[in-house]
Amino acid sequence: MAAPCKHAGLCFQKNGRFLLRNFDIFSCRRSFHWSPVLHQQAAEANTDSSESIVIPKKKTWSKTAVLETLAATIKRDPAAYPYQFQDDSYLSPRTSSEFSLYSLSQESGRAAAKYFINNNPKFFTKDFAEPHIPCLMPDSVSPLLDEASEAALKERIALRRVSAAVDAYDRLLQSGQTVSMETTHDLLDLICLYCDRDPVAEGTPDTDGAGEGGEDARRRKGRFRKASQLLKSTWREDNNAERIFNLIPERDTRCYSALIRGMVKHGASTRAFSFYTDMLNNRVTGDVHIFNALISAASEVREKYNDRWDLIVELLNQMNQQKVRPTLHTFNAVLKSLRRCGYLAKTHALHTLSEMKALGIPPSLASYDHVLAAFFRSGTSTANNLDILHELLSAMEGIDFSGQDPDDVYFFCSAMRICLDNKDLELGYKVHALVEFGENWRLLGDPYQQSIYYGRLFNLLCSMEHVDVVLDWYRKLIPSLYYPNPQGLKDLLQALDTDNRLDLLPTIWRDIRSLGHDNKLDLVEELLGLMSRDRHSPEVQQQFAGCALEVKTVFDGDRVRSLEWSSAALTHVTTLLLRDDNSTAQAWEMLQLFKSKNRIPTVALMEEFLSACIASGAADKAVELVQTSASFCLPGTNNLTERAMKDLQLSEEQRAVLSELEAAAVTSD
Repeated sequence: MAAPCKHAGLCFQKNGRFLLRNFDIFSCRRSFHWSPVLHQQAAEANTDSSESIVIPKKKTWSKTAVLETLAATIKRDPAAYPYQFQDDSYLSPRTSSEFSLYSLSQESGRAAAKYFINNNPKFFTKDFAEPHIPCLMPDSVSPLLDEASEAALKERIALRRVSAAVDAYDRLLQSGQTVSMETTHDLLDLICLYCDRDPVAEGTPDTDGAGEGGEDARRRKGRFRKASQLLKSTWREDNNAERIFNLIPERDTRCYSALIRGMVKHGASTRAFSFYTDMLNNRVTGDVHIFNALISAASEVREKYNDRWDLIVELLNQMNQQKVRPTLHTFNAVLKSLRRCGYLAKTHALHTLSEMKALGIPPSLASYDHVLAAFFRSGTSTANNLDILHELLSAMEGIDFSGQDPDDVYFFCSAMRICLDNKDLELGYKVHALVEFGENWRLLGDPYQQSIYYGRLFNLLCSMEHVDVVLDWYRKLIPSLYYPNPQGLKDLLQALDTDNRLDLLPTIWRDIRSLGHDNKLDLVEELLGLMSRDRHSPEVQQQFAGCALEVKTVFDGDRVRSLEWSSAALTHVTTLLLRDDNSTAQAWEMLQLFKSKNRIPTVALMEEFLSACIASGAADKAVELVQTSASFCLPGTNNLTERAMKDLQLSEEQRAVLSELEAAAVTSD
């Protein structure tokens, strides 16, 4: 077992590089170190070994121990819908669009109910719930105290009424009363958190994306906000937070911490560093939250990569001088800032990870995600860096992670993207094994991110794994965990084509219809193209013909989701019907559909029609076919005429018709 690190801070050389303490970067697993308290307890136990052992009279169990035990006895049903929709079988989503619609409907209903309860508590004064659950009871959203007192100020702070709290604070000062430092700290925290604006009430439509739901939506669409949204939350100089800060006679660390964190959060990084300098001049010691915020803002106040890293090192050294012990969020802020330090990120990311382990701070998933971002940048070759991901996964093996950082939910998606880009199936299996270990699956993120992760896993399997294994995963993931998008289904079709399992295409078509992707023309055309490319056994051709008739109903339907016939789709459906002996009549009907839809059949399709006429001896159909080809002015009309006159027993009248068509074709040429 490794010895615990005795250093409370970070050690650096003059050039800003870490002093590595002979720690292997990746071989360090989760280990437990004996603290001095545990050593003392062990010594006391040895000295009192002669005393009798006291057995407790009652064992205290967790309130959820029974539920946890029952939950451990069941497994996920791969054929079941997601758990949040199992209460109402009539509202179980079948497609990805329905899943999004029902999920948003549930969240909207909860938000509307909570908004009504919180704004009309008079209708919910009686509590019949047993047991009593305080968090489900209506919150008091209206201030009850109107006098100028500190209690009224605390009430408005608890209700998150920014403007009302500021007014109450001003009233107290105007009346000559004093406000305790603790209440002032809470007021500053409230103002800085919401940037001197009243927060959007939960359940209220958030049109500008400024609320919590808007922030989640922005994280799903991207990690950067629009300029209009940024201006709405920008820190204004000399706002109420700074005004109240200047009114405080003795400003302590908590006051500076509130303002600096608020400035960094709302885009005033340069002003945050100015306040930090003022704090140092006033000989006020910073706390870990101040340094975390400043480190995360280092890339905003420096342009060159070296200057950014030098600023980060300077802040870490100042932490060491002020005896502020770094936390996990400190190192995550360093790693996140390194993502914007260009070529310096690779070297210093590994040094930072080594320093974390030297200080006994286990990295979180966000730490590893930032390291991956340093080595696997978009648009660059990543094959040479796969060893990094292998070593990271080896270090993470057997660890049941818990959510400690908001960015923890991005690691698995990033790791699976790297596996997919490099077509590394073994590495993909390792990533998924880590997901399935313990409760790590909870850190996949929201349903949108889960869909991205499982989509990348499924695409990797389709491109690299045997089709039987792919089909096993297909049955495990759909629909309980993943609703495949059109690209995922295309990858599945390519996997079936690669292993020559095209006989399963009718089954996949039924899944395409049930998943709501039968209105995607490119997907339907690819399915039909695979079925019509080669000839198969009569049994398979009969199944393909039945599938083609089902596809025809999608094009001919009168619903809004109906597709418009394309030349490729008409050709494929007609070919499939023509190859089935029981569907030739429908194939001739499809030939007439070419005229009504102003589509031109291919020469190969006309040749296949003529071969069917020759095989069945249908001379009338052959003459009709040549006439149809001449009406479309196809270049292969002469070849059709020659084959028909050579291989069919025609009457004199039929030969005359064909000769006339042949002469007209020569004249037109």
